[in-house]
Amino acid sequence: MHAPSLPDRSIEAYAPVTGADRLDRLRSLAAALSDVRVLHVNSTATGGGVAELLPSIVPVCIDLGVDTDWLVMDADDDFFEVTKATHNGLQGDAEPLTEEMKATYRETTERNAAELEGAYDLVVIHDPQPLGMIDRLERTMPGAPIVWRCHIDLTDPSDEYLAFVSEYATRVDNAIFSRSAYGAEIDVPAQSVVHPSIDPLTAKNRSLDAETAAAERDRLDPLSFDAPLVTQISRFDPWKDQFGTLEAFRRAREEIPDLQLALVGSMAGDDPEGVELYERVAREAVDEPDVHVLTDRPDVTVNLLQRESDVVVQKSLREGFGLVVSEALWKRTPVVGSNVGGIPLQIEDGHTGYLVEPDDVAGAADRIVALLDDEDRRTTYGENAREHVREHFLLPRQLADLLAVFAEVLDRDGPG
Repeated sequence: MHAPSLPDRSIEAYAPVTGADRLDRLRSLAAALSDVRVLHVNSTATGGGVAELLPSIVPVCIDLGVDTDWLVMDADDDFFEVTKATHNGLQGDAEPLTEEMKATYRETTERNAAELEGAYDLVVIHDPQPLGMIDRLERTMPGAPIVWRCHIDLTDPSDEYLAFVSEYATRVDNAIFSRSAYGAEIDVPAQSVVHPSIDPLTAKNRSLDAETAAAERDRLDPLSFDAPLVTQISRFDPWKDQFGTLEAFRRAREEIPDLQLALVGSMAGDDPEGVELYERVAREAVDEPDVHVLTDRPDVTVNLLQRESDVVVQKSLREGFGLVVSEALWKRTPVVGSNVGGIPLQIEDGHTGYLVEPDDVAGAADRIVALLDDEDRRTTYGENAREHVREHFLLPRQLADLLAVFAEVLDRDGPG
């Protein structure tokens, strides 16, 4: 186990983008937890939504006076092959779960749990990867509640993978899901719903000065910002459906011949499929100069692309939440997204963008064209989008919801 480095964060820095009443509620909730020591555990410090959220959540909690640590598991490729199969199985696409896979999972989680030092009043386990640590946690910290923060869509899981994860999940004190529907298939003692959020202060989301923006444009050459641009930003993962986005782009290009597509993705540290899928997508698009397949670009580059794209697409087949949608909406860029998972919570259809069914390539292409053909509509949707995210999907709101769950689990009196 290791502790990633953390940026400096102050709750006061969020005052320009969120209401004073929300910040006051955060301070009141934190005061009720001022003598509590909290640990977050996940499986990677790079790539994916959890690894982006915790570097903001943890230091803001510390600034609020809640003693909070974050530890990341140390594991090898064999373990991550098992946990990626588990992730896929929980979303309905299952390879056989063998006894050898279970043994690899148990050995790795037990070894990591044995490295924990000190005592905590509450432990938050993110997703299935660290859940196996619960055996040792129950022995070494018998009075500490365990909260499982599940970021995955569990609406259509494979029975054998659900049963395997349930061996551990049924023993936690509370499970937090991104949507209420995700908890319907699993029997846990208590459930809460907390929608994820974006941090408007990070390099990916804060405003860009003219000099920085110009430098990033130059680095993206030969991609042109003088021609229409559609972008999808997501991990290279089969559930993100980069191939469907590519086909929707090709259909839209029949109406808008100079259209460009940027498919931009990162490689999550706990996802062994990423490199293989990136290579497949790159091969599929190699003969199309207007398609740019980019990987592992810095956050400031992603920021620029989300700001300067005419339309952002998120054509996922399954999606736990999909914070890249709110990232683009925050930057006043309308989004065409699939009507799955957390995406419809973020996109107001016909107001901030459009929703299409995940297998509706033609519908996605039509919506892309409709937005590209109407600059006034794009501008209006963009302004609507900014305010929608400001109200619902910025970090202070998520953190208030999270601390409220902690206060409830620990039976602490917080604000009503």
